[in-house]
Amino acid sequence: MESEPIVADVLVVGGGVAGCTAAIQLARAGVKVVLVTMLPDPMESNTGWAQGGIVARGPADSSELLEQDILDAGDGLCNPDAVRVLAEEGPPLVQKFLIEELGAEFSQTEEGELDFTREGAHSRRRIVHATDATGHEIQEKLLHGLSQTNVTVLLNHTGVDLLTLPHHAVDPLGVYRPRVCVGMYVLNNETGLTRSIIARTTVLATGGLGQIFLHTTNPKGARGDGIAMAHRAGADIINAEYVQFHPTAFYARGANRFLISESVRGEGARLKTAAGREFMQSYDSRGDLAPRDIVARAIHEEMLRNGDQYVLLDLHSYANFDIPARFPTIHSTCLRFGVDMTKDPIPVVPAAHYFCGGVKVDLWGRTTLPGLYAAGEVSCTGLHGANRLASTSLLEGLVWGDRAAQHIISSQSVAPEVHPSDVRTWRDADLERESDPALVAQDWVTIRSTMWNYAGIVRTRRRLDRAAADLEYLAHRTEQFYRQTRLNDGILGLRNGLEVSRLIVEAARLNRVSRGCHFRKD
Repeated sequence: MESEPIVADVLVVGGGVAGCTAAIQLARAGVKVVLVTMLPDPMESNTGWAQGGIVARGPADSSELLEQDILDAGDGLCNPDAVRVLAEEGPPLVQKFLIEELGAEFSQTEEGELDFTREGAHSRRRIVHATDATGHEIQEKLLHGLSQTNVTVLLNHTGVDLLTLPHHAVDPLGVYRPRVCVGMYVLNNETGLTRSIIARTTVLATGGLGQIFLHTTNPKGARGDGIAMAHRAGADIINAEYVQFHPTAFYARGANRFLISESVRGEGARLKTAAGREFMQSYDSRGDLAPRDIVARAIHEEMLRNGDQYVLLDLHSYANFDIPARFPTIHSTCLRFGVDMTKDPIPVVPAAHYFCGGVKVDLWGRTTLPGLYAAGEVSCTGLHGANRLASTSLLEGLVWGDRAAQHIISSQSVAPEVHPSDVRTWRDADLERESDPALVAQDWVTIRSTMWNYAGIVRTRRRLDRAAADLEYLAHRTEQFYRQTRLNDGILGLRNGLEVSRLIVEAARLNRVSRGCHFRKD
């Protein structure tokens, strides 16, 4: 069955901070925008889940100091030009766009000033927050701002593949023309029908891929869809071996991992073994405020050495403030599992948190595939290098969502026009066979266990070789599965998750130099 194509000037894929920022700025300039998100509820994005805060300009702070902290955390792999862009443009954008234009309300001191906090590897208190639900506040204000524009928003639509010419061209002579991205095939998860969205420019803002690991702080949609689609379309992917593991995710048997913000350590919490021994000073002179990769490996090492399932994060012994008032979300969530952080240490484990690699882009968000931009976690400017500095992720999405919009606005007049008749219409295959959810679930178990055990915090050649072999076997079966069953979000997510898993494993196999969050023990 065919559905009529949707035509827009710009297609934005993803509804977090990068996608919403780009869409709002484009719409304000009079550009016709369609925004697509796979989520039925756009508050369930990585942005909406973010806790700790967003980097702004703190007291006695400067762009130069922020630059140096990012470079230090990135362990010699940061792109200095991207770092400079973020350090100079980011904090003013927080003030102007988020606070003044969208009305974001961040926590304040008793004197009515912004309450700046500090996190690991920061040399200054420069992070603004909305208690411990900063992402929720930002996402809520972005969605309200989006509702004040004429952007067409399609919820619960999953990307199938990017549309590219000449690959999807009707004219066979198109093979002689330069390659260009002209939109996307999307699946309506309510109707089960797939349609084309034709756009002169496409912006990928689909977030990360934490769900390919057994333990993650990411929501269900973070499975690498945008990275996989860009890779299949021919865009370059770089730094795929650099997956950041957050040191502190709540641990309880049978419970989903949820983030215990780095700001808890920023406010004085100490990590201890299950037996109550502090250990971080033995690994780094910065102790509990060392960069995330160092802290995650230290926890991993202590758990292995002591045979423990978790370590403890002790705030109550050191706090001289109202813990529930500062961390209401974390406090209430811990209470649901019988842990009172005002009296008890919190059991924590490392968990996959952020992808430092991604679709290669320039300083304006342009990928190596003409017509395609990327912003936020799906992209890689080189900003984070080998290890992301805390609370720069929301800022990155804000800055490059804005920069991509600026560049598109300035170049819209020269972007090639595409007519729907030039592009092959998607025809939903007449397949009666439905995908078996039990098979999809079991394949996900294989992917997540393989990635956690063989391509996780500590990697070796033998582990990576085993991962590559196991994932290759699964890839053949999954591709057959994809082609023989009716499309749904489950099979599309499995296909994409498997593809990005293989990208990470291959990059990790090729790079034998330990750096940042890529650690080879061989």
